Amino acid sequence: MVIVFLLVVVSVLVVANWYLWRRLFRDTTRRPGPSRRVGAVLIAGGWVLAIGALVAERAGAPFWLQRTLAWPGFLWLALSIYLLLAVVAGEVVRPLLRRFLERRDARQRGPADAGVTRPAPRPEPIPAGAPPKEAASDEPPTEAAATETGTPAPGEGPRHPAPSRRLFVSRVVAGAAAAAAVGTVGAGTYGVLNGPGVQRVTVPLAKLPRAAHGFRIAVVSDVHLGPVLGRGFAQKVVDTINGTQPDLIAVVGDLVDGSVKDLGPAAAPLAQLRARHGAYFVTGNHEYFSGAGQWVQQVRRLGMRPLENARTELPWFDLAGVNDVAGESEGQGPDFARALGDRDTTRACVLLAHQPVQIHEAVEHHVDLQLSGHTHGGQLWPGNLVAAAANPTLAGLERYGDTQLYVSRGAGAWGPPMRVGAPSDITVIELASTQA
Repeated sequence: MVIVFLLVVVSVLVVANWYLWRRLFRDTTRRPGPSRRVGAVLIAGGWVLAIGALVAERAGAPFWLQRTLAWPGFLWLALSIYLLLAVVAGEVVRPLLRRFLERRDARQRGPADAGVTRPAPRPEPIPAGAPPKEAASDEPPTEAAATETGTPAPGEGPRHPAPSRRLFVSRVVAGAAAAAAVGTVGAGTYGVLNGPGVQRVTVPLAKLPRAAHGFRIAVVSDVHLGPVLGRGFAQKVVDTINGTQPDLIAVVGDLVDGSVKDLGPAAAPLAQLRARHGAYFVTGNHEYFSGAGQWVQQVRRLGMRPLENARTELPWFDLAGVNDVAGESEGQGPDFARALGDRDTTRACVLLAHQPVQIHEAVEHHVDLQLSGHTHGGQLWPGNLVAAAANPTLAGLERYGDTQLYVSRGAGAWGPPMRVGAPSDITVIELASTQA
């Protein structure tokens, strides 16, 4: 089954990229030549870099190699997606543009020419012994004839015939598709590199005492420090969080994509996080790709408190955290009974759990609020359709029985360092007491 799946994926990629090459390079040129060859090399080379970037990250290749491949490879991955979407959308525009040009040409010919069939010219009689008319004239072609046939007019160099209507339409649609794709990727990349915005959400909790009304939790997820997003990005995240002046900071997984050895310096600014009741951390699935045990120790050195299937009792509510489901492969999966089994259920409880799918167990253990990430809000439209199908909540606040779930879109990005239709964020959850 794995082999069949891989064959299907490769076949789809080959067909999609052949279609891109055809529409962007073959259909926009008159004949085979350098442009078509350059296009083929560009598309094939882009995918070599993209696959190389993915494999290098997963295989733990030398960090310098990961960084070398990441930017061009991941950007090409995103660009190819939006080129394909734009070219497919161009199929709708293509016949409309051709029809518009046909009607415009008909109007320019004038009403007298429209629908009128002109009689064929009668041949002129040629006197006996006279040379053929074509050979009898030594005059150069007129300018009108040169325009029609492509023959140079008097005093001009070689001329190329005007492109056909079909070629013109192909060039316009291809140019517009390329501009739209490049613009989308550029804007999406700028949005990520500029740093996350701040969202503020009020969540009422029935069990929260009046003294805790207005308690602020800064929720940050999916920072994804790695070959692309490094120390400078981490500093932006820290500055944004500290700027909200939270009472507590919750880092809900997928902090890194790489080892402590490679990314320790990039994560160093996290030691500057400041909150009155401290910063807490739970693992995400990417920590288990990157050495979760070492990162748990590292975040502790940076001043955060890891909650590994554990709970702490704050003055007004319980704060618990469970490991990500990816930890099950290492015998370190989520253990709700250990984190929540013996708690006082009359107290409000806030649970940190990386993936929204963990909400069902949270409901069974009478959690009042679960804070999660993982989905990125879809990150790249139309990826939100896939992410929404795989998660109970894509982003935002929803209620499941007596338990509320808030899902952050995340601060960073995985793979292509860009977002489309799902801007990055850090959320300040303000807890509200219904007794206030």
